[in-house]
Amino acid sequence: MKKLLAIALITSIWACKEEKKEPSVADTMKTYTIAQMMDNESIGGGSFSPDKSKLLVSSNRSGIYNMYTIPTSGGDMMPITQSDSSSVFSISYFPNDERMLFRMDNNGDEIYHIFVRDTDGSHKDLTPEEGARSLFYQWSEDKSAFFYGSNKRDSRFMDLYKMDLETMDAELIYQNDDGYNVGVVSPDEKYVALSKSINTNDSDLFLYNLESDALMKINKNQSGNAPQDFSPDGSALYYTTDDGGEFSYLMKYTIADESYEKAMERDWDISGSYFTDNGTYQVTYINEDAKNTIEVMEVATGKNIELPKVENMEITSVSFSDDETMMRFYAGGSHTPSNLYVYNLETKEQKKLTDVLNPEIQGQDLVKAEVIRYKSFDGLEIPAIYYTPHQASEENPVPALVWVHGGPGGQSRQNFSSFIQYLVNHGYAVLAVNNRGSSGYGKTFYQMDDLNHGDKDLKDCVEGKNWLAQQPEIDGEKIGIIGGSYGGYMTMAALTYAPEEFDVGVNLFGVTNWMRTLKSIPPWWESFKDALYKELGDPYSADSVRLKQISPLFHTDKVTKPLIVLQGSQDPRVLQAESDEIVAGVRKNGVPVEYVLFEDEGHGFVKKENQITAYSKILEFLDEYLKEDKSTPIKEEDK
Repeated sequence: MKKLLAIALITSIWACKEEKKEPSVADTMKTYTIAQMMDNESIGGGSFSPDKSKLLVSSNRSGIYNMYTIPTSGGDMMPITQSDSSSVFSISYFPNDERMLFRMDNNGDEIYHIFVRDTDGSHKDLTPEEGARSLFYQWSEDKSAFFYGSNKRDSRFMDLYKMDLETMDAELIYQNDDGYNVGVVSPDEKYVALSKSINTNDSDLFLYNLESDALMKINKNQSGNAPQDFSPDGSALYYTTDDGGEFSYLMKYTIADESYEKAMERDWDISGSYFTDNGTYQVTYINEDAKNTIEVMEVATGKNIELPKVENMEITSVSFSDDETMMRFYAGGSHTPSNLYVYNLETKEQKKLTDVLNPEIQGQDLVKAEVIRYKSFDGLEIPAIYYTPHQASEENPVPALVWVHGGPGGQSRQNFSSFIQYLVNHGYAVLAVNNRGSSGYGKTFYQMDDLNHGDKDLKDCVEGKNWLAQQPEIDGEKIGIIGGSYGGYMTMAALTYAPEEFDVGVNLFGVTNWMRTLKSIPPWWESFKDALYKELGDPYSADSVRLKQISPLFHTDKVTKPLIVLQGSQDPRVLQAESDEIVAGVRKNGVPVEYVLFEDEGHGFVKKENQITAYSKILEFLDEYLKEDKSTPIKEEDK
């Protein structure tokens, strides 16, 4: 009897202990609607007003991007534009007054115009030429003008113009007849750095003398070169190059004696570097394993300053006031959208200006990505970014998606994505693969997919699926593939050329007919066209045979798995016909196909209303055809 009482007592004690067990995130997490997740605000830019009292930013809080100001002392954002159709992106305050520059296209057609907002609130299109594309480059050293590029003279090439801030008259500075890419202008306006693409990795670098018309080639060997900035006194050009190495480093070229000096090298690509207005600091960005690392060097001492700290976040970008006493920065991570801060370099005081996470969302419910690596079919190591749902476990395995970035030479990065977090919150693991051909992992890795698209890069994605299937928290029988642009092509290539590997496909504005896409690229891509043809193939040559072979449109009879396709009708890169025809072709197989078309979007969806529609449709599709495994088998007579 005593023994039975003792057992009962022990059982009772353990039961009490079980009751007191701390709940896990999976126990307490909430599931969010797409409207809630897309209500995370996205903010970009941050130009200081001349008196440093405000920052000029772009935000999508209204549903599309508009221009706002926010006090640097803290306070509410004030709307400056109220567009309800085309997105407005801020460029900068004017250097000496509170006029503002911004850019806008027409519903995603990428034909940008530069506008000025005057202090009385009126707007004016400074580049009104119909069909011409204009891009802001930089302010002049004396702040009396700005430089910009426009293809109004020749739709293929961007000429360099200088616009006077008082008269708003534009002067042609450099007529680009030979397909160069215009870089940075020297402080004394004597030189402009130019580059010319050789292939999608390599470019030749030149200095063009605007006074004498002399053109001097800077790089000695074929390599990847990109102009970054002139030294504050204009005596040297800083540029990134991978000459003799796998990763880009920073080189200093002194103009007077034509000498070279390696200025900075890291274990990863240096992706950008510039000097602040007065030359006090040099800001350098490093692409470190798919995330930004930022170094700010004090030029006088050659030492890096200590950047402010934000708990559990990383600084993703910085910018300085003209007098270099204040810095604005963004801090965030894969698990949280980036907030805007200001930092006083003299007092070391920092202030958070925004809180962009929707207050309805608990931060702990979002998932921090993990960088993993797996071996591909040939032993090549493939980097990837892995998002594991909180509710996933060996006891509760979840479905998964292989996510493929755009490009083809893009890179999945450790940035915040409301869409990915939405999928993960609803129980889908996501593996964002950086297949061979991705940037950021050395030029050899980058060039591994040249003239081999839809083959070894696709096999890397399949091996990503196999890696997922081996994880105890993943249901290996429920793995799909998703991607946009080139990633959309990879989705269709997977369903076409490896039809039994993935259970569903999600194609966002993906290429399906390479010959048409390569023949119909926008005219302003002319300077890059030959380089693109060298990587992908020339549609006007014998390459057309291979391009047809790797174009999913001509092999839709092989698709057996459910598919959803999403497209913007204003897309200038991947035409609507690409999606129209692939949908029609696959539907002939009796395969479930859903098609979502937006009349007011281009290459990517930027309007919240459309994002909510698109991403909710994708989740509904996945819930039906992947999570619940309700795919419709194809009858023999329909094959």
